[in-house]
Amino acid sequence: MTVSNQRAAGRTVLVTGASAGIGKSTVERLLREGYTVYAAARRVENMRDLEDLGAVALRMDVTREEDLTAAVERITAEHGGVDVLVNNAGFGLFGAMEDISLDDARYQFEVNLFGLARLTQLVLPHMREQRAGRIVNVSSVAGKVYTPLGSWYHATKHALEGWSDCLRWELKRFGIDVVIVEPGLIRTEFGGIAFTPMAERSAGSPYAEIASKMTSRMDRSGSHGSPPTVIANAISKALRARRPKTRYVAGQYARPVLLARSLFTDRMFDWLADRMAG
Repeated sequence: MTVSNQRAAGRTVLVTGASAGIGKSTVERLLREGYTVYAAARRVENMRDLEDLGAVALRMDVTREEDLTAAVERITAEHGGVDVLVNNAGFGLFGAMEDISLDDARYQFEVNLFGLARLTQLVLPHMREQRAGRIVNVSSVAGKVYTPLGSWYHATKHALEGWSDCLRWELKRFGIDVVIVEPGLIRTEFGGIAFTPMAERSAGSPYAEIASKMTSRMDRSGSHGSPPTVIANAISKALRARRPKTRYVAGQYARPVLLARSLFTDRMFDWLADRMAG
């Protein structure tokens, strides 16, 4: 047994958003390393392959209290509790701020922040009792920068960054680590979900032209970027480390974008956003 497998033995992991992309790749990686893995997502039918590999698939909508409670209760009954939580579920809502209803904006926050916060609350009693645990929050470089027509999505990721920083300070006294993972451009379904409805949402509005340009420029096929395994590897590294870093940055353009934001003034970064928008 490798050192990695020795550390994984006996540890139970819950991964949300596990039906595709980063979540699915993370489950596959952690199973190979010897963790007991519960894979949670709304589309449980898309996780049959993970079940074949040894994962336990859970149907979970992170905005539904009953789904979150049922999942944690089952894991507690079967393995004592969640030792590692990977908060990966999320989606991007793009479009002009004025064109997006507040109901849609609230749902963006429910998925990307409040849902994962409630799930975190549910797993913490077990972690505090054993004075050990690790929480990995999959954020984005979007939590540090901004892009055209991304106000609500960026707002959730900026909020997740600050929430995670505060949580890290609160939980360190209980032996619980909080880690933020900041992906760059990754080959997932994100583009199609985030950008395809944008032009339709802004049709006839003052932002129709820019929305149409952005829609045509963005990769909606998911064919560009780093493979999701890059982020799965970063998550694995964070779990294997005895003293993990507070942040792991990985994926295409991630480091250059963050470097540009640190060096550019706001007006300079606005200029870069203009170039992105065409």
